[in-house]
Amino acid sequence: MANMIQNAKDSISALLAAACEKAAAKGQLPEGAALSGTVEIPKDTTNGDYAANHAMTGARALHMAPRKIAEALVENLDLDGTWFSSVEVAGPGFINFRLAPTWYADVLKCVSDEGADYGRVDEGHGKKLMVEFVSANPTGPMHMGNARGGVLGDALASVMDRAGYDVWREFYVNDAGNQIEKFATSIDARYRQLLLGEDAVQFPEDGYQGEDIKELAKAFYDEHGDVYLDKDVAERHAAMARFGLDRNIPKMQADLRRYGVEYDEWFFESSLHESGYVAETVAKLTERGYTYEKDGALWLRTAQILSENLLKAGKKQEEIDKLELKDDVLKRANGFYTYFAADIAYHRNKLEKRGFDYVINVWGADHHGHVARLKGALDALGLDGEHRLQIVLMQLVKLMSDGHEVRMSKRTGKAISLTNLLDDIPVDSARYFFNSRPESPVLFDLELAQRQDNENPVYYVQYAHARICTMIANLAAEGHEVPASADAALLSDETEKELIKQLAALPEEIRLAARDYDPSRVNKYVTELAARFHRFYTVCHIRGAEPGVLEARLLLADCVRRVIAISLGIIGVSAPEKM
Repeated sequence: MANMIQNAKDSISALLAAACEKAAAKGQLPEGAALSGTVEIPKDTTNGDYAANHAMTGARALHMAPRKIAEALVENLDLDGTWFSSVEVAGPGFINFRLAPTWYADVLKCVSDEGADYGRVDEGHGKKLMVEFVSANPTGPMHMGNARGGVLGDALASVMDRAGYDVWREFYVNDAGNQIEKFATSIDARYRQLLLGEDAVQFPEDGYQGEDIKELAKAFYDEHGDVYLDKDVAERHAAMARFGLDRNIPKMQADLRRYGVEYDEWFFESSLHESGYVAETVAKLTERGYTYEKDGALWLRTAQILSENLLKAGKKQEEIDKLELKDDVLKRANGFYTYFAADIAYHRNKLEKRGFDYVINVWGADHHGHVARLKGALDALGLDGEHRLQIVLMQLVKLMSDGHEVRMSKRTGKAISLTNLLDDIPVDSARYFFNSRPESPVLFDLELAQRQDNENPVYYVQYAHARICTMIANLAAEGHEVPASADAALLSDETEKELIKQLAALPEEIRLAARDYDPSRVNKYVTELAARFHRFYTVCHIRGAEPGVLEARLLLADCVRRVIAISLGIIGVSAPEKM
């Protein structure tokens, strides 16, 4: 797949290398001279579309002034048959290149020829990659934080797919451990309150107080009556936990499906315990000498593992000592494995048993202290957690309504559920707004997300797509079909050129979004594409234009339509044909 921006940069470097050889052969540069440098797109393209710094980076080695080197290179450049119409030396030795119509034409050809695959790059080389995201405790409704994690994870998975990885989406269901016991205890308390009265049963202070718990307790009572009132606590809690999970998990799946999120697998923590995989993983750590017993519990030598890793990374021992690293319990004195032990086993399952080359987890920022510990445990197992596991930490969501922040707490039952959010906000708006930079908090303005005007950025982009679709349909009715090719030399207005440059940028944006694990780059990209189209549409009339110009502009508009649809599709937003 073509990356016309990178291709142009590579072409410039090759042209300069050839010019350097010619200049050296003529004695204008030292014999055997070789230059390297970078080619960038300048912020101000008044003096050129690309700028190369090869002359300046080679000045010391060649013992020449950068501008003299640049002048020798330019004198020996041959631009015939290239993507460049002219070149000149600027400032202390920058070499500026201007694009020729052939480059603009080839961009449009790439968009047309590659169709829905336009923008794909091969950074991943088909490596197996798992993206695990949301993975919320199934103890209550999906909430706003899950809403953000859902779109970030899903959009990131799409970005990595287009960057050439073999992508797998997964939800890790925490259906074991302390959270599930607390869940069962909460249902049990509400169940017994129904039978014995609220004053007769004290609700646990750290229990889940939401209305959903009351509803589950009522449903359990409707199905079983008072049968479980006299059963022992362990049996009662096991039944209530199973009852609650069997209702909550399908609701979570339905909510995420409504949100446009589908997973390849819902992986259950309980399966790791039932299969003995957690115990086996802990045994492997013990075999490698990374565990010890204390106070009846089994501990992981986390401090030792992390210290060794930090020393390898160049940290000094005195710096490490200040971190006050601590060890972690893997197996409690009561014989139960900790969540951390299960998490290590789960990630061993990903990397070793199922053979994923890389794993990306999208976590809340409150998990930041867990990152190094988990990577270190995988390193201790010989699985290279430092490089094969990447964690994307996302900041919190602040919900605004009427200019005021809406406070949320899952435990007290005052969280805004994903279901309620999507009842009020279109899915497209929710996905677009939540797909922002992971490290930045989201200020989600309910009123703005509901607006049907250009103040709402997703509406602004979708309107550009719908506008093009309507225009193409109207012109087709007048006998003007989108041509397979056109004379790009006729697209000489600056708004046309800027629009084509933005079309060319999608593959590079995909590469950078994959490199940085930042799918929000696609939002920025497509918003700018829509802005450049609206400017072009205002300045350059299509209907009534001269023959040739009309066809060229129509082809350009159709390419924009295609790329907007591709970009919105990556972040899971629809591209309507009418608005």
